Amino acid sequence: MHVPAWAEEKQPSEGKVAVVNGAVITRVDLDRQMGFLQQRLRRWGMLLNESQLSNMKKKALEDLVDLELLYQESKNKGIQVDEASLDERIKALKKRFPKEGEYRDLLRKMNLSEDSMKFQIRREMATQQLVDEEIAQKVTVSDKEIREYYDGNANFFKEPEQVRASHILIKVDPNAGESKKAEARKKIEKIEEKLKAGADFSGLAKEFSECPSSVRGGDLGYFARGQMVRAFEEAAFASKPGQVSGIVETRFGYHLIKVEDKKPQSMIPFEVVRDRLEEYLTQEKIQKQLTSYIEGLKKKAKIERFLIENGK
Repeated sequence: MHVPAWAEEKQPSEGKVAVVNGAVITRVDLDRQMGFLQQRLRRWGMLLNESQLSNMKKKALEDLVDLELLYQESKNKGIQVDEASLDERIKALKKRFPKEGEYRDLLRKMNLSEDSMKFQIRREMATQQLVDEEIAQKVTVSDKEIREYYDGNANFFKEPEQVRASHILIKVDPNAGESKKAEARKKIEKIEEKLKAGADFSGLAKEFSECPSSVRGGDLGYFARGQMVRAFEEAAFASKPGQVSGIVETRFGYHLIKVEDKKPQSMIPFEVVRDRLEEYLTQEKIQKQLTSYIEGLKKKAKIERFLIENGK
């Protein structure tokens, strides 16, 4: 909602948390932004205490101020959103919801009408177009910068030592009685005897292993240290390619492990990561320049904030 600057009250209002060059940011806007942030944190399994929530609310308000400034600048620059592209974005959003009612539920949860949602998407597209034209299209990253980053951050590009192993598992619960454990142990010992007599490991795994990997002849693929239970890992890394371990007990039961291959620690070649590094460094530059750009807009803007210190 936009109202003339002269019509704004000079004291805090119940319905607004900031005014940016006369444009009101409402408490509903802030609550919606907080909802997005909290939903993201919940997906990551993070819970915030009262102080962290208060700081997050202040950050959410600053994000809204920044977005409003960028949107206003997009209008100042005469940026027009292509209506066909806008309609495509809205169609794509609706397609994510198999039923019309689910889309309506989303609007209700976000406290938005369909027109308001369309305006939000239009705003987002105009703002992105501004950032692309004013910053992103002007950013370049040289081959020298990419190489220097790679050479200066070698730890990021190290591949740890890895083992490819297959196994045969006879399951037994760690809390099982001695008779059950003895029965499982006897089974794995008989399989071990067959191996020693020259039987094929993959064939025995398909026939006897009680792990889902049995369909692949027990093949577990490559793994690094820290990905398997300790006893299994120690036996695998201690064995040579082609060698079968002795019987290994873990919380899953009894295993026979065959090491298929080993890869020593190595560096990911520069050529493999070059394009990803270029993208990363480009985005880093864009973000840095965007922060400076917004700071420049703030210096010229009239911003009133009504969010009090305790974050309410």
